[in-house]
Amino acid sequence: MFRFILRRVLQTIPVLFIIASLTFFMLRFAPGGPFTQEKNLPPEIEKQLRAAYRMDLPLWRQYLLQLGDWCRGDLGVSTKHLNRRVSEVIAKHAPVSAQLAVWALLIGLVVGVPAGVSAAWRPNSALDYLPMSCAMAGICVPTFVLGPLLALVFALGLKWFDPSGWNDPKDMVLPAITLGAHVAAYIARLTRGGMLEVMSQDFIRTARAKGADARRILVKHALRGGLLPVISYLGPAVAGLITGSFVVETVFNIPGLGRYFVGAAFDRDYTMVTGTVLFYAVLVIGLNTLVDIVLVWLNPRLRLE
Repeated sequence: MFRFILRRVLQTIPVLFIIASLTFFMLRFAPGGPFTQEKNLPPEIEKQLRAAYRMDLPLWRQYLLQLGDWCRGDLGVSTKHLNRRVSEVIAKHAPVSAQLAVWALLIGLVVGVPAGVSAAWRPNSALDYLPMSCAMAGICVPTFVLGPLLALVFALGLKWFDPSGWNDPKDMVLPAITLGAHVAAYIARLTRGGMLEVMSQDFIRTARAKGADARRILVKHALRGGLLPVISYLGPAVAGLITGSFVVETVFNIPGLGRYFVGAAFDRDYTMVTGTVLFYAVLVIGLNTLVDIVLVWLNPRLRLE
């Protein structure tokens, strides 16, 4: 296990290097710049700003200096939000996005796993058709459609929740449902597929032949193997919840990191875009590594692979 973790850490270094380099050069070659505005700045002020952010240097030298800053953990100062370091923005607003992602994941697990288990336990019945139909609808309806619909019905219509903000616990309900519905749909279908595959194995038939209780067969024998596809999906799912919350944060006016990332892309905020991309890259790689470790713990046969 230690060799596996060490190998994954060593593989992360070139991946982060490639991601950071591509982000750096794509931003520089894109039209416009951080100081391109509708009203042009005075030439002397723009010259001072470019010198402060080392944009007056040759591109290769900017890149080498930027690499040195990244190796030291320095993500720089935002060109849009002056006097604010990118690391400070991430530390302040990333927990909001993480909190939204955790609640959405809980909704996905609480709704998706029981729906998938019930569908697999009674295939080709009402317990199968109804949750799988809802799961298909959850996969097909995007968040930018579901979010405004929920806000229109439950916030503006019924007045049960606030249409925007992140100040009260009930403000988390609609955004978490919007973000978690898609995950719940995938988890339900993955759980059903995994459970059906395990339920057809010989050891399940042997347990039934020995007179084992149905609940014991489900919980002790089938559930552990049936949830392996779900666990494999959790790593990309959590990363997708955190990085895919941009639309939800915009619809419900949530002060998460996603809004800053989208705003930085429009404003050509080089340091903010690069810093958030590296943060998301490290997060995604770490989550996928954690999921792989859990899979090996649940299924020891994967150790040799």
